[in-house]
Amino acid sequence: MAINNISNGSPKTTVDNQKLSQQLALNNGNTQQSSTQKAASVGVRQDSVSLTSSAQQLSQVQKKGVEAPVNQEKVDRLKKEIQSGEYQINPEALAQRISTLESEIFGTKV
Repeated sequence: MAINNISNGSPKTTVDNQKLSQQLALNNGNTQQSSTQKAASVGVRQDSVSLTSSAQQLSQVQKKGVEAPVNQEKVDRLKKEIQSGEYQINPEALAQRISTLESEIFGTKV
C-alpha cells in the first residue's frame, strides 16, 4: 500500500511549530491575566493536602523502618555466607516462622 506525501516537500512542521508557540504564548498571557484578575476579586486561596489514616500509618511505619537499629555484623556475615554458598536454609523452621507471622498478622491460631 502506497502512502502519499501530503506535504509535497514544504516545511509544514516549522510553520505548525511556530503557530503552536504563538498560541501557547497567547494562552499563557491570557491565563496569567485572568488568574491575576480572579485573585484580586476573590482573594488568595491556599492549597491544602490531607492524608488518609492509611497513608498516615504507612508514613509512621516507614519512619520506624528507617530508625530501626541494624546489626551490621550479622548483615555482613549473612551476605558473606550467601555469596560463598555456605548459607543453609532450614525449610521446617522457615515454614514455622511464616506460619507464626501470619497468625500474628491475621489473628489466627497456628
